[in-house]
Amino acid sequence: MEEKHPLLPHEKQALRFVCRHLVIGLAASCGFCAAILASDLAGLRGLIMGSQQPWLSLGLLFFGLFITFGSVALGISLMALGRDRDR
Repeated sequence: MEEKHPLLPHEKQALRFVCRHLVIGLAASCGFCAAILASDLAGLRGLIMGSQQPWLSLGLLFFGLFITFGSVALGISLMALGRDRDR
């Protein structure tokens, strides 16, 4: 039987850091997706709603934006870790 190893405090802190910034990326992607659909940018809303399976198109759009914005939010936060806060 396998023993469960509890996370160490620094591991919990790192997971909270990553999850917090991924949630920020998720929120940004939801907002951007809503803005794209609300403004009908390049006729995208019309194309999606006119398709036979609009949920598939919306899912792919949202997933792509989530990956992009989540990665950007996490990347920015990780790169900002090394900055000297006193300057």
